[in-house]
Formats: sequence, C-alpha cells, structure tokens
Amino acid sequence: EEQPVHTLFPEGSTEEKVTLACRARASPPATYRWKMNGTEIKMEPDSRYRLVAGDLVISNPVKAKDAGSYQCVASNSRGTVVSREASLRFGFLQEFSAEERDPVKITEGWGVMFTCSPPPHYPGLSYRWLLNEFPNFIPADGRRFVSQTTGNLYIAKTEASDLGNYSCFATSHIDFITKSVFSKFSRLSLTAEDARQYAPSIKARFPADTYALAGQMVTLECFAFGNPVPRIKWRKLDGSQSSKWIGSEPLLQIQDVGFEDEGTYECEAENIKGRDTYQGRIIIQAQPEWLKVITDTEADIGSDLRWSCAAAGKPRPAVRWLRDGQLLTSQNRIEVSGGELRFSKLVLEDSGMYQCVAENKHGTVYASAELTVQALAPDFRLNPVKRLIPAARSGKVIIPCQPRAAPKATVLWTKGTELLINSSRVTITTDGTLILQNISKSDEGKYTCFAENFMGKANSTGILSVRDATKITLAPSSADINVGENLTLQCHASHDPTMDLTFTWSLDDFPIDFDKSEGHYRRASVKEAIGDLSIFNTQLKHSGRYTCTAQTVVDSASESATLTVRGPPGPPGGVVVRDISDTTVQLSWSRGFDNHSPIARYIIEARTLLSSKWKQMRTNPVNIEGNAETAQVVNLIPWMDYEFRVLASNILGVGEPSLPSSKIRTKEAAPTVAPSGLSGGGGAPNELIINWTPTLRDYQNGDGFGYILSFRKKGTQEWLTARVPHAESLHYVYRNESISPYTPFEVKIKAYNRKGEGPESLTAIVYSAEEEPKLAPFRVMAKAVLSSEMDVSWEPVEQGDMTGVLLGYEIRYWKDGDKEEAADRVRTAGLVTSAHVTGLNPNTKYHVSVRAYNRAGTGPPSPSTNVTTTKPPPKRPPGNISWTFSGSTVSIKWDPVVAKADESAVTGYKMLYRQDSHSAPTLYLASKSRIDIPVPEDFTHAFVQIRVTGPGGDGIPAEVHILRNSGTSMMVEDSVMRPVPHAVIITTNSLVMVALISYLEL
Repeated sequence: EEQPVHTLFPEGSTEEKVTLACRARASPPATYRWKMNGTEIKMEPDSRYRLVAGDLVISNPVKAKDAGSYQCVASNSRGTVVSREASLRFGFLQEFSAEERDPVKITEGWGVMFTCSPPPHYPGLSYRWLLNEFPNFIPADGRRFVSQTTGNLYIAKTEASDLGNYSCFATSHIDFITKSVFSKFSRLSLTAEDARQYAPSIKARFPADTYALAGQMVTLECFAFGNPVPRIKWRKLDGSQSSKWIGSEPLLQIQDVGFEDEGTYECEAENIKGRDTYQGRIIIQAQPEWLKVITDTEADIGSDLRWSCAAAGKPRPAVRWLRDGQLLTSQNRIEVSGGELRFSKLVLEDSGMYQCVAENKHGTVYASAELTVQALAPDFRLNPVKRLIPAARSGKVIIPCQPRAAPKATVLWTKGTELLINSSRVTITTDGTLILQNISKSDEGKYTCFAENFMGKANSTGILSVRDATKITLAPSSADINVGENLTLQCHASHDPTMDLTFTWSLDDFPIDFDKSEGHYRRASVKEAIGDLSIFNTQLKHSGRYTCTAQTVVDSASESATLTVRGPPGPPGGVVVRDISDTTVQLSWSRGFDNHSPIARYIIEARTLLSSKWKQMRTNPVNIEGNAETAQVVNLIPWMDYEFRVLASNILGVGEPSLPSSKIRTKEAAPTVAPSGLSGGGGAPNELIINWTPTLRDYQNGDGFGYILSFRKKGTQEWLTARVPHAESLHYVYRNESISPYTPFEVKIKAYNRKGEGPESLTAIVYSAEEEPKLAPFRVMAKAVLSSEMDVSWEPVEQGDMTGVLLGYEIRYWKDGDKEEAADRVRTAGLVTSAHVTGLNPNTKYHVSVRAYNRAGTGPPSPSTNVTTTKPPPKRPPGNISWTFSGSTVSIKWDPVVAKADESAVTGYKMLYRQDSHSAPTLYLASKSRIDIPVPEDFTHAFVQIRVTGPGGDGIPAEVHILRNSGTSMMVEDSVMRPVPHAVIITTNSLVMVALISYLEL
C-alpha cells in the first residue's frame, strides 16, 4: 500500500534520522523485515535501525555505513511480498579550490568564456556569476549566458562595462536546505581597439546525443560569440515546432517530452556577418509501465493455470517472477517464460503470494496477486437448480447445473426416476447444463442434477412447466428516408396470456436506450401486444438493421427491417500532400461514405500556424467533381506551415470534414509585397530616422528575412542603401555630420530573404531631425484681467526660417525677484498667437516671455514684458439684505461693501436670482446697493445670491431665501461652496418663529 522512495540526505544536516516507509494490506496483519543491498538488516535493541509499524527508521545516518539500496519484506500466514527497492544517498557540496585563478585579457568586442570548474558535489548544482562583489550577479541578457550544465560564463561580445573580477557562484538545493559556495575571482582586462564585426561561432553546445525520460523536461543549450551579438534560432529537422517548446534564445526547453519529440534538433546563430549551426539528437527513453498485471485468483486443485503480465518501457523491460519474495524459476509443474507463468495440475502447496517484476535501467515496477488453490465437495447452496422452470411450447429451455466444487464435479441429470442421456432433443453440455429442444406438454415434470467429485456428492431439483409460444404477428418494414424526417416501425405480437409481454428494439444488434436517445426514439404505443418504434428527426447514425423482440420470461420472437437514411457525405479519408512548391501543393484523398446520395463536389480547406480558423482554398480545377480524388491547391503563401482537410457535398448538404493532413511547409520564395507604413523624423541632430511597419509572417516568404532601405536628399541623384536584418526590425538611424536640420529625404524600402529581394515601396518624404527654433516671437504684450488672470499676445515667428514643424508657443512667467529658471509655463498648440493664463497671485508683478517650440525643443525667448495683477476683490459679502413687495415687483436692498486698502475697488454688484431649485438662474447687474425685480402674481419664494464685482473679480456671495410674507433678511452664509443653513422666517402678529430647515451646498 505504501512503498519506500528514493531518499537524499544532506551531509551535515541537523536532522538525526531517515525514515523509509512501508505498509502492506494483509489479513492477518503482516510482519515486516528490511534488506540492505540484498542482506537482511538485524533489528537489535541498541542498533541504529528500528521498525515503526512497517517503516524503517535509521538514526544518525552515516554515508559510509548507510548509503545503499533498501527493500521492505512483508509476510503473514498467506505468503510474502517485497517492495520496490529504494536508494538512500547522501548529498554534499565541497568548497572551490583555494588556488588563484588566472587573469583573462581580450580585445574589446571579442567573445570570452570563464570556466567554472565546480568542486565535487551531489546532486547537480545551479550556477550564477558575480562581478566584483556580492550580490552583484550578472544577468542573462542575450549578450551573456551562464551554462547550467557546466557552470561556465560566456560573453558573446565584450564591452567596456565588462571590466572587473569574476567569480562562479554554485548553489546546491536538497529539500529545504540550500548551500552556496563561490570561486576565487578571475580578472578580465580589455585591449581597446576598433572592434570589427565578425560572424557567429557557437561555443556552448548541447550533446550530440541527449537521452531523456518520457514526461520530463529537456533543456538544450546553445550560445555563440559574434559581433553584433548573434540571435539564436531553434528548429527540428525531422518535424515541426511543438506547442510544448519554451524558447528563450540560448535555451530550448521541451515540457513533458514524449516519443514524438525524438529527432534531430538544430541551433542556428546569425548576425549580419553570417551564421553558424550545430545539430544534435534527442533520444527518448521510458521507465517500465504496466500494460497488463496479474490479479488475485482462486483455482481448483488439479487444474491448470496461466498467468501473464506485460510492461512497456525503453529499453524494453526484463520480467521476472517472485513467489513469497523468492525468485521463481521453471521446475516440475511450473514453467516461467518472460511475462508468462504456467502451472500444470495445481496442488494446495502452490497457494501463496506471487509478484511479477518488470525492470530496465530507469526503474522497476511490481505487480502482486494471491493464488488460492481450492479443494471442495459439490455444494448447491449458492447456485441451486431453479425451482420452477417455465418453457415455451415448441421452444427450447436451458437448465444450468452449477454447484460449487473443486475439482470440477461429474454431473448426471434425471427426469423423475429416468436417467437422461444425449439425444436429438436432449443435450447435456460438458459443464453440466441441460438443454431441451422442441418442447411439448409431455416434457413437464421434475428434473434433478446429481454432482460428484472425490470430496463428496450433492443434488438439486427443479420443476419444468410448459407454456404457449410467443409470435410476431405484424413485423416492421424496411424504409428509405432523408436526414431530418420522421418514421414509425410497426411491431405486434401474440403470447401466452398467463405471462407478461415486453418489447425491446435493437439497432445492428445493440439495444436501444430510450433514456439516452436525445428524443430521437419513442415507443409509439402502450397497448399490451403492440411495440411500435417511432424515430424523430432521423440522423445518419440511425441507419441500420432494426430488430423488434417480443419477449416473455420463457421465450421470445424477433423480426428485423432495414432503415436507410440519406444525408450529406461522410468525411473523406487519407488526405496526402505531395508536390510541394512555394505557392501550390497536390492533394489526394480517398472517398468517404456517400450516405446513399451521390457525391457532387469536393471542397478543400486549410489553416496555418497563424490562425486556427479553417478557410476555403482556391484549387485547380476550380470545381472539383464528385468522382475526383486529387486536386491542386493554389495561391498559397510561401514558407508557411499548412494543414489541409477535404469536405464532400451532395444534394443534401456538405458533410463532415476529413481528418487534417500532416503539417507541411511550402517552399521559400523571394518577398512579393513591399513593407508598409514608411515614415520617420525626429531624433538627434545630424540624424535621419526611418520607420516602417514590420512585415507580418504571412508575407516574409522565407528565412533570413530583412529590409533594404534606399534614401537620398531630395533634389539629388545618388541613392544610399542600408540592409537591416531581422523581420522584427522597425526603424533605421542614418547619421552624417553633413545632414542639415529638417532636410527632406526621399525614402524607399523593400524586403529580402534567402531567396532574393522583393518589390520596392512607393517613395515617401521623410525629414531629418529638427533643431530648436532659431527665432523668437516679438511684440509680446501682457494685460492683467483679474486678480489671478492675465492675457498674453505676441507676433508669430517667420515660418520660412523654421528648422522644424512649429508645434506652438510656450509662455513663461515668473514673479518679480524670482529667477527665470523658476518660471511657470503654459503651452499653446498650433499657430494661435494669444493665451489666457490663470492661477496668478493678486497684486503681484510678473515678468513674461514667449518662445516657439517644435519636437526638438524650445527656441530663444522673446524680450520679456511686465504685468501687475490687480488687487483681490473684497472678502466680505453684502450684508443686511432686505426686500419689500410692491405689486408685481420686489425691491431688494443691502448694505454697500467698502473696499479696504489692499482690495480692488467695488464697481457694482452681481445678483443671481432663481425662482426654485429646478429653474435656471437669472443674472442681474447693479451699480448701487439696490435692485428691483419683476415677479409673477403667484410668487411665493425665490433664492437670491449677491456679490460684489470690480477689477479684481467677483467677491464672496451672500445668499437669502425670499418669502412673500416676510420682509426681513436672514443671512444664510458668507462663504462659497460650503454647506450653509437655510432659514425660513414666519411672522404672526408680534410672535416670530424661526426654523432651521435644511442644509444646501451652494
């Protein structure tokens, strides 16, 4: 039930014991023993070994004494079984050598390798490298790579930043214990020279043959030196890329590797100077896995027995047999032949526990079973002859005789006192079964089975009763219909009236399950002797031979009819692709079922690795006739992976598609489409930046894809060209001191691959990098509008003198006494020549300048001008507000607000008047502290807000609620945008009642 597992114990661990588990299911309970390296371990009182249930506990484990292979042995009175073997190994990691490491000197731009030379260890390690000090670990960035196989550090192309001291950092992980050690430092120095470019050279290689176990992850390493730094690509030479690949340039990892992943793999390193390749094989092997196992068996004494077991694995597993834990070989009545075990004439001593063991170099599996050899006198208690045996007139009856007996009993039958023997109507089979045929009324009576073996004898009796036979009176008729139609198959029968009659239906000898028919099948009648079957919305799967069976407990009668359902054709088979070119392939297939309606035509569909959606393809011929089994597919994309499938159609519709063909890749061809999205601009001075949209995989047409740019200064004759490798590239930078700012260039682009060059694009105009504007705006004017706002205007710069596209203007303003560097900034967009600036401090002097700007930056400033913002408005709202009604007019008065010395003058008042909370407010202006407002006759109340206005802007409002029956003001609040109490004043004679009723946010 529980097997010991391979165990790794860290040397120097604080753990004081190791436990190997073992538990067996047994009755009576098992006793346990353990073996180490095939020798039984003695459990002495003072020993370091002890048993806890079936587990072996080793105290203070020591490598010299305890490392080895362990096996559990479980026994009871019924037999013995052994567990699989489990190893106990000790993990360790020693220190690096204390010897100094040699310095490394290399020309800058060349590649370099640092050897790790890890110290003795078990199991494997993970590796990182330190630069100069801990914890400055070197990242794996495409230019640098740390092999997890050897621990070596590779730098594809050295740079000045690589100078320094290098140390290999190795880490061991055992369960939850981690230990790390690092080597002495090795100094890297560089010789400065003009680094020339050179082709890749692969330095870190995976083995020529990599063995891997099925289900594990395989990692292949590949890294190359080169300038520029090479890019790494992976491919499988004898197959396509698997979805299980995890690619990260120097590494190819394949998850859950299987036999389909076996083959030759190629690593390719490429840069603009050339390419280098390396190939190696992955060979998949597998641990043993059971295909067939033995099971617990009871067998009669004196009988023969054949047991077999089979296991898969690579290398092929060897099979051996154990009995009660001991190796079993051929002897006397026992023959052992690989996975076969044969017994002749079993004896009681053959009982016991047997194990089949399959093993190869990757592992061992055990299958266990118990053999019980039996010796029993005949006994009918479990299987007596049926007491009442009904049978149909003219029919047949089968009466089993199955006593429990070991060895098998000899059987005799009698009818009353008459001994029965084989005749034309009576058959006694070898297993003791009695068969009576063409039964008549005279066959009624008592039938007794007598059984005997050397252990004893027994008998059992039943009574035979003869009934009327069952007959089909209306049989179903064959029919021919289309998919989707309905049909009823009739079936009527007669039977013995003393017995119940049931009807069953089968299709091609398989019983119809009405509950799982999805509504297609229904019983058409509930009358006793009618069993019609109705079929609704027939499908192709409903074609076949239908059999109606009328049945009682003693006999049955059956009749059959054939239903033919016509429908769209079935899927074609065996789709094969051949004659592969760059844009065409030849497809062939085999005809599928026409489903009883001739095939009219075929349709071919395909999908690529870029899309999982199937699309109909163009073919030659355009229309593929129904008798065809081959066609050419045209207008394919070169260098593209395809799968194809074929569909057949007839007058009833299009059928199911065939299975997809194997994946193929069309041959390479030169590009046929020019790259799009040609544009550019921007960058640093003396640069021309050209941008384009990377070409999609659909249009690359081949490997080694890149771009060829042609460009010249507008108005000149000679074209310059540049090659840009890699399909993912999307820009190119051309630097030349002679390039003037914002100079127009004519630019064209085309693609190339290993097969040639494609067509050129249309010519686009791209401007070189811009420079900041050289001219400043002039006639800058600034005017204070309010205490915190000003308007700024200026004359624009001359467009003819610009060194880029004018994006707008930048207004800089700063307080008097501050430096211009601390100025606040506001930018405009486009060609506007004025701006409104807010957020200023009241009564403050500001300096203002304006600059033009483009993508390169801002130009020189205009001469600055000065402006002083106005004083702020008074901070007090109007007070003592009152109102009086006169006919259709309300007169509102308040105390004037007088400005202080640090406030701007009051030039008038603004009043917002609103009839209710839902109506829009009306603005009134007053030069004095009084205003008359017309009101309707049914006026009841209104909301009023009054504030001062002047050069410094608007002041704080006062708010009141005016009621027709009240003429005394009630100040609501003296601040803006705060919750304020809203009061209602009601006057009744001399009694004044004030109620605070709500809070409003104004």
